[in-house]
Amino acid sequence: MIANADKALLISLFDEAVRAADPETCLAGHIPARPKGRTVVIGAGKGAAQLAQAFEKQFDGPLTGVVVTRYGYAAPCNRIEVLEASHPVPDQAGIEATKKIIEAVSGLGADDLVVALVCGGGSALLAAPPDGYTLAQEQELNRALLASGAPITAMNAVRRRFSKVKGGRLGALAAPAMVVSLIVSDIPGDIAADVASGPTVPAVGEPEDILALADSFGIDLPEWAAAALTAEGAAPPSVDAPEFDGHETRVIASAGQSLDAAASLARSKGLQVHILSDAIEGEAREVGRVLGALAKETAQKNRPWTKPALLLSGGETTVTLKGTGKGGPNTVLLLGLSGAIEGVDGVTAMSADTDGIDGSEDNAGAFADGTTWARLRALGHDPRMLLGRNDAYTAFDCLNDLHSPGPTGTNVNDFRAIMIR
Repeated sequence: MIANADKALLISLFDEAVRAADPETCLAGHIPARPKGRTVVIGAGKGAAQLAQAFEKQFDGPLTGVVVTRYGYAAPCNRIEVLEASHPVPDQAGIEATKKIIEAVSGLGADDLVVALVCGGGSALLAAPPDGYTLAQEQELNRALLASGAPITAMNAVRRRFSKVKGGRLGALAAPAMVVSLIVSDIPGDIAADVASGPTVPAVGEPEDILALADSFGIDLPEWAAAALTAEGAAPPSVDAPEFDGHETRVIASAGQSLDAAASLARSKGLQVHILSDAIEGEAREVGRVLGALAKETAQKNRPWTKPALLLSGGETTVTLKGTGKGGPNTVLLLGLSGAIEGVDGVTAMSADTDGIDGSEDNAGAFADGTTWARLRALGHDPRMLLGRNDAYTAFDCLNDLHSPGPTGTNVNDFRAIMIR
């Protein structure tokens, strides 16, 4: 049984990480000046509605706009229209929302301003397949990407080749208006062009051979996709295209900033904190096993860190789909970690997505300790089999160890904390 005090500590650290990326906090100091002409706000992502709400409060002047967020993630706005669509697989509502966003930036002049509020989740919500292709094909491609376990940067490189708006294309459509992109980064390394596949920000160093990239990460592309991804015009516009002259891009919140905030809170409680990285990627179960091994080594041998210690990390792990189980990257990572620390006293861990949803279920993540696997066996479950079929949600649900705060209104990717007493 996980100690209530340890669980409360980890929740407080998660909450502090989320608070550091709160839209009202992170927008402060980044509100652009009122232009001579119109101000149009657009946005996409799981925190886009909350960003729009905060922007309305802080911007001094008239504005209009439209943003799209995930179903259930809306927030009331007075002047900006908030639409909802499907995530992580796009739907017709996403198609219609994207059309409205394109209309909002069309026909603007040089004295007008477009403010793009972009955060994680926008890749699915901005659904706009190239001419001649269908929503069903965009859905099929997206499912192939999600099933592959490829890193988010590789998936987004493919998505930028199959879109009317990604890869800076939406920003180019706003020309000659000025575009200011305010980005909440959920991408390891905070590459703005990879957040939501960069609708207003062109990417640097696009892969020349997109099919080779997909093959290198084991992405099982549909048969029709090769022609679509290599067609003339599939490559997104270059960063030096004249449509982007004068555009500004600012990363206003990131995993690194949130980890620093959580670390400061922990240190104020007298804890010795080590931030491992804000950009950890890889197969979730394997990353969990590595983190678990480090925690076990510290707990049992006082190396590479001495006890007591708090290990913090962020980034985005992925899950290669197998079996029929339920569970996102955070719960799968934690089930792998808990196997590595089985029987080890004094280690309590949390892994949770800062947007409040881990994958497609209703939880952000979960908690684990050295008794997790033993408690699963006591309930008649085989933890290895659960992990083998990615059924981590079921595992932590039956233990009452899920963390389910609901939508948080922001998204700076995964938050992980391991307390070693």
